[in-house]
Amino acid sequence: MSQPVISLTDVSSYLPGEPISADYYAQFAESDDLRDNLMFRAPRFRHHVGPDESAVDMIERAAQGLIERHGREVIENTDVLITHTQLPDVPFYGAGGGVAHRLGMHPDWVLDLHNGGCAAFILGLNVARKLLASGAGSTALIAVAQNSAGQIFEQPAVRGKSQASVPGDGAAVGLVTLSDQSPIIDVECRTYGQYAGDMSYAADPPRKWWQPGPGAGYIGFTESKIAKVLARGNRQVPEVALAVCHRAGLSASDIGLLVTNQPNRVFLRNWREALELPESRHFDTFDQCGNLFGAGVPINLDRAITEQRVQPGDVVVMAAFAHAGDFAGAAAVRWGGQLR
Repeated sequence: MSQPVISLTDVSSYLPGEPISADYYAQFAESDDLRDNLMFRAPRFRHHVGPDESAVDMIERAAQGLIERHGREVIENTDVLITHTQLPDVPFYGAGGGVAHRLGMHPDWVLDLHNGGCAAFILGLNVARKLLASGAGSTALIAVAQNSAGQIFEQPAVRGKSQASVPGDGAAVGLVTLSDQSPIIDVECRTYGQYAGDMSYAADPPRKWWQPGPGAGYIGFTESKIAKVLARGNRQVPEVALAVCHRAGLSASDIGLLVTNQPNRVFLRNWREALELPESRHFDTFDQCGNLFGAGVPINLDRAITEQRVQPGDVVVMAAFAHAGDFAGAAAVRWGGQLR
C-alpha cells in the first residue's frame, strides 16, 4: 500500500517592530573575552519583540499570510497544531492552546515542541507528516516563535555582552496538507543526547534560572564550548542534508535552494562550501534579521518564495542544528509554487 503524499503547501512570517541597527549595540559594548570571536560578529540589523507582545501575538500575525491566501476556514479546520516558542510566555506550558484559541482552531492534536531548538520547524514537519500519513487528519499547522532577543538579550545587564547583538526576533507558520502541491520528499532528524548539557544558562552570581537574585541570565558561552559548537554545527548540517538527498536518489547539486538556520556568517559560509553550493542557492537573512533561532528556516523560506528565489519544481532542502549540537534535522521538499 503506497503512502499518502504530504506537502508543505505554504509558509508565512512576521517580523516585529522596526529594524535595530548594529550601532545600537555598539554603544553598550563592554570589554568581553569573546568580543572578537567569529561566533559573535553582529548582523547589520535585527528586530525585537515588543514589550507587551506575546508569542501567541507573534504567531497570530505570522498566520495572516496563510489566512489571506487560503481562507480562514482552512486554518480554523486544521487537524494538527504544532508549536515551538523559544521563550515561553509562561514557564509551565507552550503556546499551543493560546494559538488554537486565537486562530479559532479546534484541532484534534496540539503539540508543543521544545527540544527542536533552531531545527524546530524541521522537527515539526517530521511530526506533522507522520501524523497526517497515519490518518490523524488532512491539515497541520506548524508555528514557530523566536522572542528571546528583545526579552533576554536586551536586558541592561546582558546587552553589553558580545552575544547580545546577534539574535533577532520573528515568527513563522507553515501549512502542511494531505496533497501533492509541494510534496515532502523526506525528513531526517537526529538526536545527539551526549551534547544535551553543553548549552547552559548562566548568571552572575550563579543561580538556577528560576531563583531570584541579582544579575540577569544569559547563555553560558566559553571559548572551549564555542569550539565544540562550531565543530558540531559544521559537521551536522551537511550530514543531515546529504542524508535526505541520498535517500531520495539526489545529490547536493540537485538542491535548487538550501535554507538553514543562521547562527552567524561563519556557519553559513561553511555549510555552502561543504555542500559545494554557490551563494545564490543558499538563502539567508542574517544581515537583515540576525540569528532567528528556530524561526530562521521558515522565515527564510517565506522570504525566498516572495523574492522568487525558488521556482516550481525546485528541490528545497531545509537543514539546521540545535543548541550546542544535541539535535539536527533536514527536510527536502519539491516546491510546487505558492497558491494565490
